[in-house]
Amino acid sequence: MKINKIFVAVMAAIGLTSCNDWLDMEAYKSDDTEFAFQNETNADLFVQGCYRGIVPGDFYYQMGMGDGVMHSCEDGTTNNSKYNICNYKYDATTPTTLTGVYNEEYGAIEQANIAIKKLSEMAESDKRNSMLGEALCLRAFGYLNLIRVYGDVPARWLPMDDISDKNEALYPKRTSRDVIYDKIIADLQQAVDYLPWFSESGYATTERFTKQAAYALLARTALYAGGYSLRWNLETNDVNTMQVKRRDDAERVKELYQIADNACKAVINKGENYLVKAANGKSGYENLWYNFDQRNLTSVNSEMLLSLAQYGSETNSKFQIYAHPGSRGGTFGSRKAMQFILPTYYLSFDKKDTRRDVNCTSYSIYFLNKGKSSDTWVDVGTTYSCIMSGKFRLSWCVEPQDASKRNLNIPILRYADVLLMYAEAENFLNNGPTSEAKNALKEVRERAGIADMEIPSTQTAFDDALAQERKWEFATEFMLRTDLIRMGRLAKEIAQTKQDMKDLSDKRGAYANVATYRLYKFHKDAQVYGDEFLAVDYIDITDAHEIEILKTVPNQAKLAEIVQAHGIAVNNGDKWYPVNMFEAYNSSFNVKARQSVGFSGGAKALQIGNIIYTKPTGKSENGGTYPNWIEAADGSDGLYYGYEENHCELLPFANKSAGHPMVDNPNLTQLPGY
Repeated sequence: MKINKIFVAVMAAIGLTSCNDWLDMEAYKSDDTEFAFQNETNADLFVQGCYRGIVPGDFYYQMGMGDGVMHSCEDGTTNNSKYNICNYKYDATTPTTLTGVYNEEYGAIEQANIAIKKLSEMAESDKRNSMLGEALCLRAFGYLNLIRVYGDVPARWLPMDDISDKNEALYPKRTSRDVIYDKIIADLQQAVDYLPWFSESGYATTERFTKQAAYALLARTALYAGGYSLRWNLETNDVNTMQVKRRDDAERVKELYQIADNACKAVINKGENYLVKAANGKSGYENLWYNFDQRNLTSVNSEMLLSLAQYGSETNSKFQIYAHPGSRGGTFGSRKAMQFILPTYYLSFDKKDTRRDVNCTSYSIYFLNKGKSSDTWVDVGTTYSCIMSGKFRLSWCVEPQDASKRNLNIPILRYADVLLMYAEAENFLNNGPTSEAKNALKEVRERAGIADMEIPSTQTAFDDALAQERKWEFATEFMLRTDLIRMGRLAKEIAQTKQDMKDLSDKRGAYANVATYRLYKFHKDAQVYGDEFLAVDYIDITDAHEIEILKTVPNQAKLAEIVQAHGIAVNNGDKWYPVNMFEAYNSSFNVKARQSVGFSGGAKALQIGNIIYTKPTGKSENGGTYPNWIEAADGSDGLYYGYEENHCELLPFANKSAGHPMVDNPNLTQLPGY
């Protein structure tokens, strides 16, 4: 049976310590699977190759938005698929839906099916068992991803060549997601038994499944299986049967939450894992992500239970290419950011929360004049319509292989998630938070610097707190959108985010006292990979007299007086400049203010998709109407303008051309309503 008759050849080793030697290997090829599994060494190469493709790019691009945190900022117009998917405006035939995930995930599942079959035929040993556990986890992860996007999907548990009914092999029908969930949960329970704890694995980094990662994936899958999702009658495919709800079997739902609870507890009680702590002048959260980006992977093993290895010319991806502060020219090249952070999320953090300036940057990187080698690059302060993603910022990372191969691992499972999933399961099973649930939440908050924040004591309020905590903790890790669905709160979160953005635009309610003007400190960008710079210093200005001075874009002497009045020393060479946070970045006032500190040719633009940052956030700054990206008067645009409850929680299958599921498989039924 030739491998290249199936989906893909055996891939390169992903490696145990993330060294270049393995990750730069040529793709490992064999003539047939008998050769690939004739011994454990060959089989191990095959299993390592199975990790490739389990996280398609669409997950951290389109599916990384629409969660009240990250939003689309493409170029051109708002009529593009990424912007519309972010705003829940789908179409199967344009298509405005995901087009590559279906085939990529089934390719990964086919590889895992081959590995599971062939490894099951090999003599049992600790190594064989560990590899079989990995393959079971990888298949489960693939199905979880498919169900998160499409709901009920076809199920294949054997290699395609082993399916006797060729019509079923090539044109499978949808299978109940509950059947798939129950199967992969059983598989994961078996995988947990097969896999070693990380401390016993011999691995230097957490780039392969171990018992900890398998338990975490089991907990995640069980919560999805027991949680809410958009369901409908598969027999009739009637649009009127669509509803976001749990599975009907209440006892099974309780069992699933208990499975999740037990899985998290096993990791916690083992005592090997903990949240990365503060060190070297960095908060714990900053220390985690700076070292992760710098590929100091052994220093984050305690928290990063699994990340997908990406390095070198063979095993690499575009992860990070869309979500970062943006940079024009210089050391980092011209890297255009296509995603930005909603200002309401940026403003949601407690002042003591150290996660804000890691997850969000109120700066982008641009040159003063024309970007020649002799120019100066600046971490330039931005407005509310261009708060940027900071967790995977260019300057924290190592030098990429090339523009589309970023040398940045993809985070999959973290110990912080184990803690919050445990708190969630405990809250559900006990109709309110137990002391263990509160302690788990408090542990995450303590690392963030907000241990004194009140922890609710009722079930609903505790769930609310967990949902918000997940947004603060897991921003831009591409799980939030579907996490909100499984928690049964997407409609609530979308409605609240839309209202919050309008309130911010109006400067009313909770946002009535948000400063319109901000003073940013001029800061040169170091233009080196590994730069530890975190955030631009700023002062929010609310004093009416100071505001009137700022409106004139005064000289540095006048600005120094204002800075000193706020208790900040002004050193020789310091420069400050005002920004109207509610105007567009390129408004005449904001351009003039940047010119006052030396910007010339680089004063008007950013290396960010231009459909948002060139627009204001404020209603008054937009002539008395909400900016279209917040809410168009005619409903044709705006934040989540396509969302309809009990309709948009899943995506339709693409149905335009060859390679799309609905075109290639006549036995598939479409998501009702499309």
